[in-house]
Amino acid sequence: MTLLDWLVLVGTTAFIVIWGMWKTRGARTTDEYLRGGNEMRWTTIGLSVMATQASAITFLSVPGQAYEDGMRFVQFYFGQPLAMVIISAVFIPIYFRLKVLTAYEYLESRFDMKTRLLGAFLFLIQRGLASGITIYAPAIILSTLLGWPLEPTIVVMGSLVILYTVTGGSKAVSQTQKQQMVIMLGGMAVAAIVIIWRLPEQVSLGRAVDVAGAFGRMNVVSFDLSFQDRYNFWSGMTGGLFLALSYFGTDQSQVGRYLTGRSITESRLGLLFNGVLKIPMQFLILFVGILVFVFYQFSTPPLLFNESLRTRVQATQQAGEFSAVEAKWEQVQADKRAELERYLAAQEAGDSATAATSRERLKEGARTADTLRKEAKAVVSRALPGAETKDSDYIFITFVKNWLPSGLFGLLIAVILAAAMSSIASELNALGATTTVDFYRRVIRRDASDHQVLVASKLFTILWGVVAIAFASFASLLDNLIQAVNILGSIFYGTVLGLFLVAFFVKRVQGHAVFIAALISQSTVIALFLFTQIGYLWFNVIGCTLVVVLGLIVQAVMPRAPAPA
Repeated sequence: MTLLDWLVLVGTTAFIVIWGMWKTRGARTTDEYLRGGNEMRWTTIGLSVMATQASAITFLSVPGQAYEDGMRFVQFYFGQPLAMVIISAVFIPIYFRLKVLTAYEYLESRFDMKTRLLGAFLFLIQRGLASGITIYAPAIILSTLLGWPLEPTIVVMGSLVILYTVTGGSKAVSQTQKQQMVIMLGGMAVAAIVIIWRLPEQVSLGRAVDVAGAFGRMNVVSFDLSFQDRYNFWSGMTGGLFLALSYFGTDQSQVGRYLTGRSITESRLGLLFNGVLKIPMQFLILFVGILVFVFYQFSTPPLLFNESLRTRVQATQQAGEFSAVEAKWEQVQADKRAELERYLAAQEAGDSATAATSRERLKEGARTADTLRKEAKAVVSRALPGAETKDSDYIFITFVKNWLPSGLFGLLIAVILAAAMSSIASELNALGATTTVDFYRRVIRRDASDHQVLVASKLFTILWGVVAIAFASFASLLDNLIQAVNILGSIFYGTVLGLFLVAFFVKRVQGHAVFIAALISQSTVIALFLFTQIGYLWFNVIGCTLVVVLGLIVQAVMPRAPAPA
């Protein structure tokens, strides 16, 4: 990194932390700390909701996902706009009427305390683990690419977020996320412009899309129904809908964002704003990955995007074997570029027959390149047993490092850090609030004063921050970070959503029945995850449906309570 990169990175990060602490100083009551005094406008709520969901994992993993798998991941979000409408119509009015601090308070008013604690406990498990991944994801990649030591990177990132989250509470989270979201979207737009500028002179944006289509990367929508296929229209509109309902309607990291609204209308507008913009935002981030893919069709990409692996392999006995694969890789890329020139010339001349032939040859070249990458990873595994060879999360940041001008590299690193900080702040604030409100104030210290609850909230926020940092320090790089977080959520979200849907719509089912149903449902989903190949989005549908159906069955077979004398 150049001096200009460092100035941009440090200046942007320092501004967010200092501004957030100054803007939200002096929260003196629990309500101000946990709900921001209900002062947020819909624009702040909408940007805060988007920033909470758009973690650093989004900006690291999603472009890499598009590079390897095309645009079809956008279908994951197809159910989200409908979910925003349902939450605005059903969830928000109930939360505001009851003046809850956490979503799980409602479960006790509808069922009983054990059901409330179960819902809160499932949230703490899922979000507590996810917060560690949220810190670890950018830390491991930045430390690898930039030579930063991993442990200090994790600790510094976590400590900065703890600092302003504990100082200003929920209001600090919302206010800083507004700035972070602007930086994130601006940074990705700049990245897209620079990639287009870096393409060969004869390759326009339209030609770039054409090239991506020739390689099968513009696969935006698939109507094929398959329960093993993670991303298609049907899984997005069902599993994605259920996941969005649970995440935005019952996950305290999101519920806490719109509970800060001045009114029901402000909170509704904030959620609907997110529902309208989320799919275009994800499309943009995926399309940046597509542009990186097209760019590398005209310039040889690294054989492995985690470049540190190549350096380590060169010092082993497998160095010669790896170099042989690299030589084949260079030849395949050269052949592919020559064929791509023929394809573009045929397209320009309107020669559809030649273009079709070239398209098939390009796809064959891409398959050969994929085979060589697998061979290279196999060599790495033999040379470095236990080394992580999955490198899709390194694709975008490697391009940024190698090809973006000085200053813009620092900006994109700032984007990744801003995204990480925004999501971590929401998660820590929600974890601290849930632990305080649903366990400390309800079970441990029912007679606690407002000041004691405020102090407890800050201490629990710090505690969860330390837990997240500790978990991040011992985590290992997962298959794909964006999928890892979504899989983790899908395992638990369906059961939690089922609890709330029964509470809202199935009045005949009471606390004991829904509690038993939730336990069976959660156990079933975990078993399906461990022992089947079902696409993870379907876990949201299965878990939720089981809670509703089993709740009705258990309620029907349970002995009725005796009528009062």
